[in-house]
Amino acid sequence: MATHGVVYDLINEKLLLHKISMGDEAAFKEVFDTYKGRVFTFVENFIHSRADAEEIVQETFLSLWQQRNSLTSVEHPRNYIYTLVRNKTMRYIGNVIRDEKMQRIILANMQTESNSTQEDMEFRESKKRIDEAIARLPEQKQKIFRMCREEGLSHEYIAAETGLSKSRVKNIMVEVLRYVRLFLAQEGHLMVLFVLLKKIF
Repeated sequence: MATHGVVYDLINEKLLLHKISMGDEAAFKEVFDTYKGRVFTFVENFIHSRADAEEIVQETFLSLWQQRNSLTSVEHPRNYIYTLVRNKTMRYIGNVIRDEKMQRIILANMQTESNSTQEDMEFRESKKRIDEAIARLPEQKQKIFRMCREEGLSHEYIAAETGLSKSRVKNIMVEVLRYVRLFLAQEGHLMVLFVLLKKIF
């Protein structure tokens, strides 16, 4: 009987998306009411900001409505919704890493909600993980990363010192950041990027 329940839910959710694709606002509200709490918790666990999590949730469902014409081809509604919200969350995180003001806001939120001792331990462990990740990179990328992050040198200065163009230096830092972010995500230390990589851009 449990299997039938799961099948029924999937069919019902696909039907709801089909109705949404036809502009059915009641179906949209039903999907929103079903998922908003779960999606909000998912996002807040990543960014530790209720206000920004709420905004990401709103943007997710706005995108769902705006892209409703494509919903008829969705085979797994839950996966589709979580893919939408995950992409928006990662885009938000990428933007925050580039925005020092937003970094301070999020870090303040993290500090008020986290145990300081535990946070220090996680910080040290995450820095160790980042060092491990950087050590696996080619020598040139390691050098540029450390000049930028550890020595606080500008892209212009690094370009002059290495003989590379400023745009190439920035592209290397983007590549390093992407690599380290994926490495930390696998290790469960994604949020520490706000502290350790804030000087990259």
